[in-house]
Amino acid sequence: MDKTILEQLKKKLQTDEQRLVTELATITGGVDTEEGDTGKLHFPQYGAKDDENAAEVATFSDSFSLKRKIEESLHDVRGALARIEKETYGICRYCAKPIDERRLIARPESGACVACKEELSSRS
Repeated sequence: MDKTILEQLKKKLQTDEQRLVTELATITGGVDTEEGDTGKLHFPQYGAKDDENAAEVATFSDSFSLKRKIEESLHDVRGALARIEKETYGICRYCAKPIDERRLIARPESGACVACKEELSSRS
């Protein structure tokens, strides 16, 4: 892989990591970036009426789903950054063949080539 493109992808991944950490901090009240502890969600307190209780549950449910999605994305981004450091970035984790550069440009956190990803997705 071209060193210039690799450096651009690394910078994008680092930017994405910071953005995701900030997003997690916003919904959880803080993130320990070293340990990966994403903090706890707090159950909202709107009141004791039925409609307020329903709103609390809906808000918590939405926040929980969002937190989980952000954590998954952060895990993928950090995995890609680790592969860059280990000099295994751009190699499919499943078949050990190079991942097409266009795929990495479109989705820098990719750890699988298109063929392996399609195979994995078809099993789900």
